[in-house]
Amino acid sequence: MGGVGEARADGTGPAAGAAGGPDGPDWRGGSDLLGVDRPDVVLAAFERGEPKAGVAVIGLALHHADPAAVLPVVARALESADREVRRQGVIALAHVARLHRTVDRRCLELLRGCPRGNEADDDLWSFVPHRELPLWLWRHHLWERLVERLRRPFG
Repeated sequence: MGGVGEARADGTGPAAGAAGGPDGPDWRGGSDLLGVDRPDVVLAAFERGEPKAGVAVIGLALHHADPAAVLPVVARALESADREVRRQGVIALAHVARLHRTVDRRCLELLRGCPRGNEADDDLWSFVPHRELPLWLWRHHLWERLVERLRRPFG
């Protein structure tokens, strides 16, 4: 394994899932992690404990065409013990909502534990049909709108 044209076991190699990267993602430097487009590469990075796996989740959200394949990886980031990876998972979820207009129940459950007013809250509310969103997100946005309206009653 690891010959010409093969992905290596460490998640690198020509088929490793980085846009334009002949040797796969640069996990040390991180220069091309936003180009990752394969869920298995990102999941392998989580298994190895790569500190920049959250950046690759954002890249996956931006470049993979199937939200059903991306959302479990986003959930993995949202349940990370690392605060920065969780924040990157929120950003990735916002991208999925904006690009694919969908979300899954697991990501919503995990997002509920995050502070309100984040990127995913706003993009879910803006791009996903409201009937698919949970009551807690409705309450957040309706309360936010009411407060805004009370501050500017005639504007």
